[in-house]
Amino acid sequence: MQDTDSHTPHKAAAADNPAAAVFLSDARVAAWLRLERAAGIGPRTASKLLDAFGCAEGILEAGSDELAALIGPAQLRSLKTPASIETEQLIEATLRWRAQPGHHILALGEPGYPELLANIPDPPLLLYIKGRVELLDAPMLAMVGSRNASVQGKANALAFAEALSGAGLCIVSGLALGIDAAAHEGALKGGGSTVAVIGTGPDLVYPARNRALCERIAAEGCIVSEYPVGTRPLPGNFPKRNRIISGLAAGVLVVEAAAQSGSLITARQAAEQGRDVFAIPGSIHAALAKGCHLLIREGAKLVDTAADVLEAMAWSPLVRAPAVAMPAKRPDETVPDGSEALLAALGHDPVEPDILIASMNISPALLSSQLLALELAGLLERRPGGRVQRVVK
Repeated sequence: MQDTDSHTPHKAAAADNPAAAVFLSDARVAAWLRLERAAGIGPRTASKLLDAFGCAEGILEAGSDELAALIGPAQLRSLKTPASIETEQLIEATLRWRAQPGHHILALGEPGYPELLANIPDPPLLLYIKGRVELLDAPMLAMVGSRNASVQGKANALAFAEALSGAGLCIVSGLALGIDAAAHEGALKGGGSTVAVIGTGPDLVYPARNRALCERIAAEGCIVSEYPVGTRPLPGNFPKRNRIISGLAAGVLVVEAAAQSGSLITARQAAEQGRDVFAIPGSIHAALAKGCHLLIREGAKLVDTAADVLEAMAWSPLVRAPAVAMPAKRPDETVPDGSEALLAALGHDPVEPDILIASMNISPALLSSQLLALELAGLLERRPGGRVQRVVK
């Protein structure tokens, strides 16, 4: 593998070959970690320094006068201060982590760093990768939504991800419960692959309930983190990592979200980054559809089939190899005998059983048995307040 010890120009390096897995020497990894942990050096300042000095080692080796022309006195002192014991320990732990099979570290401006992500306003300096690093150069679509998703929302996420993955798009999401997990599962089921952007260090799994899914993604897809080894799941990490989810992708699909939702933040960041934003509409009575409806009013593209997304993505200038295959039509759902009329009466909005009893003129006992049959068939969901809602597979 290539050992990039030479000082490489920042912008030129990012455009070389984003798919190439490049091995950074131990010394270069140490320099990047020192730069990342320097007080007062954020992504924008670091990017400015990289433009001037080429790489992390070049910045650390630059003279004080050269640096003083670009940064303030406090930042200069932090760069010239020797690494702390904590930083040295982190460097050792990081190199041990990187030595394991399938583990990679990518640095901003170095070959292998994802080109789309490098061009957002605040790209992370380092990416810790577990799995198929070459996927970071695949055409990607982000899928996000509520952690407390409805059964229908999760079914939609899985179905869309399966179809889009099968058509050639890599699905990127955040490994959270709900819509994220369903999107990852659908992408793996569809024969394509998936990228999970996490809010912890690359050596940790959060939430623990998604451990099996995380292990499968690491084997068949790719886990991405900007956080150093050992970073715990702090609340502020997750909104911050959302810019990476949108930054890696050519577009973002919001499947289901409340009006006040982190998914809306991701969608708006995507719009600011020049990405396409798609939203699946829902019932006007559903709280988890309010966020999607708000995005549509703000200009997001309304989609109700995977083909809608593929058509838009095929025209995106951010997709170098647009997917053209259309998903196959799904077979009609199998309805339990005797429940056809009830399924039609359910419609697609949550409804109270008493209303069904009155409108269909059936007994509570018969309604209860038919509702149970539909629920066991996966065609019905119990909603808060005793209401029921149809699930479309």
